[in-house]
Amino acid sequence: MDEATRRAVADAREELPDAEAIDAGRVVFGFDGYLDRVREVVADRTDPDTYERLATIAAFGERVDRSVAADSSLTFEWLEEGRRTGGHTCHLARAFGTWSFDPTLVGMYGDPVHEAFEAEFGEFDLNSMGAPGITDAVEFDDGKLMLSEIGDTMHLDWADIDERFGHDRLVQRLDGADLLGMGYWSEAPNLPDILDGLCDVWNDIETPPDHVLVDPGDVRKLDADRLRAGREAIGRLDEVTGVVVSSNRAETGVLADAFAGEAERTFETAAEAVHEALDPTWFVGHGVDRSVVVSPAGTESVSVPSVDDPELTTSSGDHFNAGLGLGLVTGLSPAAAVVVGNAVAGHFVRTADQPSLREVRSFVDTYDEKF
Repeated sequence: MDEATRRAVADAREELPDAEAIDAGRVVFGFDGYLDRVREVVADRTDPDTYERLATIAAFGERVDRSVAADSSLTFEWLEEGRRTGGHTCHLARAFGTWSFDPTLVGMYGDPVHEAFEAEFGEFDLNSMGAPGITDAVEFDDGKLMLSEIGDTMHLDWADIDERFGHDRLVQRLDGADLLGMGYWSEAPNLPDILDGLCDVWNDIETPPDHVLVDPGDVRKLDADRLRAGREAIGRLDEVTGVVVSSNRAETGVLADAFAGEAERTFETAAEAVHEALDPTWFVGHGVDRSVVVSPAGTESVSVPSVDDPELTTSSGDHFNAGLGLGLVTGLSPAAAVVVGNAVAGHFVRTADQPSLREVRSFVDTYDEKF
């Protein structure tokens, strides 16, 4: 808990409205959709009902390394702990719906819409353009392993959105919305084309969103040439609206290496390199121990209160983005918005549950006590 974090927390406490005072408007999220199967790996099984869980990615990796060294095949037993809808659109719509906002989801939910999406989001404005992806999310104490079958987002571009959803419908949904959130570049390689399409449509919107939140996702899946070729699209969209790009620490490093050359960098200097290359209004990097924001106010770093025994880490980054988005629509300063992002993610990893606005407020109010 350093002095910069103390200042950011104090700003968040002052700037974040009380739950009753937040004007919950419309928000729009696109363009993915996933069915997540949350899993854990068995380390050792004693009998049909008793087993020890493989707790860390490091231990998982050691078993893989031993198998490779022995030139042997390897089998893991895994168990399904639950199922839920996932992806950028679902996680952020779930959060904002809990906070009494009015979410519109435009993404991949099946044709007809899969019952899991209909059951959870049927009361919202739910619009499907294709087949969802399927993800097996393996939970470890020190992170997660995501095994995904990408749905129709892999081939999605602006022409597809125009054909499957329609120009006029998109203009109507965005008109008067407080926020547009989009994810992920890693799952939709043509995202720069979509961003350019939004630049063209923005002038057709009478009251467009003031903020566009972009999550590139696990960009390690994309080669550096593709990343470099698409980087200017963020800056072009930022000329017509405020764009905030949010990546985790590892993704921030990959982007910095792609745009500024491979080098040893601190988290802060990596975030600065990405901000310079992409030219958004803000670039935010979030991690388990620290989050960083680069904005016109400079570079600010906020410590994260860690938890030794998390209940769930899958989608913690999406929950950070939900809190960051809440900070954007309530007009918070950059570091204060990052504190709220850390608070939403922090509550989620401790409880495996979506916080209410009162719980977000409580986490911010007791932020320093959690170190």
